[in-house]
Amino acid sequence: MKTKTKSRKVNKAWLNDHINDPYVKLAKREGYRARAAYKLKEIDEMLHLIKPGDLVVDLGSAPGAWSQYVRNRLSPKTATGGGAAAGALNGSIIALDLLPMEPVEGAIFLQGDFREPEVLRRLAGVMDGRLADIVISDMAPNLSGVESADAARISHLVELALEFSQSHMKAHGALIVKVFHGSGYSQLVKLFKESFLVVKPIKPKASRDKSSETFLVGMGLKGHRSQWAELPNV
Repeated sequence: MKTKTKSRKVNKAWLNDHINDPYVKLAKREGYRARAAYKLKEIDEMLHLIKPGDLVVDLGSAPGAWSQYVRNRLSPKTATGGGAAAGALNGSIIALDLLPMEPVEGAIFLQGDFREPEVLRRLAGVMDGRLADIVISDMAPNLSGVESADAARISHLVELALEFSQSHMKAHGALIVKVFHGSGYSQLVKLFKESFLVVKPIKPKASRDKSSETFLVGMGLKGHRSQWAELPNV
């Protein structure tokens, strides 16, 4: 009984924090499906990554807030500044998630497990030989609470996103992935530094203080000439 009471208190506290969260309120007001849109927005405004004409691949896209933000960036003349952008789409969005996702106008959505080779082949098929300008990944596994197991699951998803980017992204492109501080974090930073000319860890203001999540941004694949070559690394 004590455990159940404690659990109810935790759930009630989380719900209270969520309802009063300024980014939750802003997302509702501006038509975004989740507060996560403002995490990508802050990263993009800091580094100026997403531009009209780009091909953006959104991994772990459901419920669609990141695709909504990209939709706005690819159509700045018709965008409303919120999640309900409409009008001509100057660029391409290909979104993928294990879960279903309500349509985002102009975006192509594939439902499937990114860890499965067949799903990767389907994604490459939709790209039809084109290379992505930006790959964004808000993917995260279901956490078990066992640190070593969770770190392995997180690392696996990040490594898959990196491998995909190395094969299907332009040399001057950028990869944004969600990671978590703790076991395995330093190894992922090292992996990014080995793979990209510029690496920046960013914890957006929209990411809750209590959360260990942060984002790694890799710009310019190593071994290729890139627009990022003059920028300082971390």
